[in-house]
Amino acid sequence: MFGLDMTVLVFVALVAMSAAALAYGLMFSTIENEKKAGRRLETVKRAETDRLVVKASRDRLAEAAKRRKSVQDTLKELETRQKSRSARTLKPPLKVQIRQAGLTLSMQRFYVWSVVTGFLLAFVLLIFGAPLLVVAGGLVAGTLGLPRWYVAFRRQRRVKAFLEELPNALDVIVRAVKSGLPLNDAVRLIASESPEPVRSEFRRVVESQQLGLSLPEAVLRMPETMPCPEASFFGIVIQIQNQAGGNLSEALGNLSKVLRDRKKMKAKIQALSMEAKASAAIIGALPFIVAFLVYLTSPAYIMPLFTTSIGHLILVVSAVWMSMGIFVMKKMMNFDI
Repeated sequence: MFGLDMTVLVFVALVAMSAAALAYGLMFSTIENEKKAGRRLETVKRAETDRLVVKASRDRLAEAAKRRKSVQDTLKELETRQKSRSARTLKPPLKVQIRQAGLTLSMQRFYVWSVVTGFLLAFVLLIFGAPLLVVAGGLVAGTLGLPRWYVAFRRQRRVKAFLEELPNALDVIVRAVKSGLPLNDAVRLIASESPEPVRSEFRRVVESQQLGLSLPEAVLRMPETMPCPEASFFGIVIQIQNQAGGNLSEALGNLSKVLRDRKKMKAKIQALSMEAKASAAIIGALPFIVAFLVYLTSPAYIMPLFTTSIGHLILVVSAVWMSMGIFVMKKMMNFDI
């Protein structure tokens, strides 16, 4: 009985295996076709994904090229505009120089003060017994030279004070922008809280905005009243960010770092040139010291320089040659960064 059951079970198993093999043989082509279709579908999906990736990469490259071209066009436009203003910035009219010096004098008052200065200098020279030729030279120098020298001195000192405070003002703007404050409000903050002359320059920017100018246009006009490359850098950064976009806080932070590096470089060059400046000062003061010592020891020996016409001619020629030497040494010691 047990042997019969085993035979039946084996027979059933063989029948099942035969039926499975027959079904697999009949459905093999269908299964294979489904596998091929699945592989083809996967290949199509992968190709579509690759096309989308390639298209996205091309779009990014096109956007970057478009942005780069926009930046280049902006820089070309700013360079053309800067070249048109360079002559006025390097050698501006006297009225503009007075404004850049932070003075509120009108041209009429400036000319009046120039004449008064000239007459005062000539009067002082006349009291000390100077010759009429020297008095006339003092009148010309006091009228045309001293007032313009004072304006240039005030202008240079104001630019120096502006460069000292501008990186700190940019850092304040960067922190304000990072905290979510709009750029216009950050500029107004500088216009009300920063020390002079940064405060007055940013106040002009705010006033220009109130008159209808945009912020980039108002900032680009800053070099007209503050003749330094750093003011132009600030205007160019704002203009490029306005047209091409980008991270404003990062751009202004980089500008602040560049300005501080320029300041360090200027200080390093000044330290390296101090030896030459000291030598120039000693060489320039040596003739006067020797003349004074000779006057103390032998007055009759040196007095003909001041009492005779030939002595006056020698003094004039010596002064011209000394001025030329001082001018050459100054050019050799000054470096533009």
